[in-house]
This record gives sequence, C-alpha cells and structure tokens, in this order.
Amino acid sequence: MEILHLMVPIAIILVIIAIALFFWAVRTGQFDDLERQGYNILLDDESKKKPQKNDTADEKTKQDSPQDKAGS
Repeated sequence: MEILHLMVPIAIILVIIAIALFFWAVRTGQFDDLERQGYNILLDDESKKKPQKNDTADEKTKQDSPQDKAGS
C-alpha cells in the first residue's frame, strides 16, 4: 500500500505532461491538415523525383574491381 503514495503522484505528473503535449501539438498546428498526408501515399510523385546519376558510386565500383586487387 505504501507504493501508492509514490505511484499516484507519478501518474498525475504523466497525465499533466500528456495534456501539455497535446495542447502544444494543437497550438503548433500538428492537426491542421490530417487528410493531405493520407493522399500523399496515393499520388504519384514521378515529376518531383528525377533520377540522379551517382558518379561516386560508379567510381567506387571501378576502384573495388577484382582486377585491381589481384594486381596489388
């Protein structure tokens, strides 16, 4: 029973923290547009994503080729 003297204040503090976080999220606009994020999954973003050639990866594979290792 003595543990209740510790657990009840801890529970009250956690509830106060949760309520404060909720009001912070509402105040900063975290819940303003809930549907847009759901539609982003369905929309095709091909126009935004352009394939970029990664030159450093090509050079690394050339450097790590087995012929170079055999010659060393």
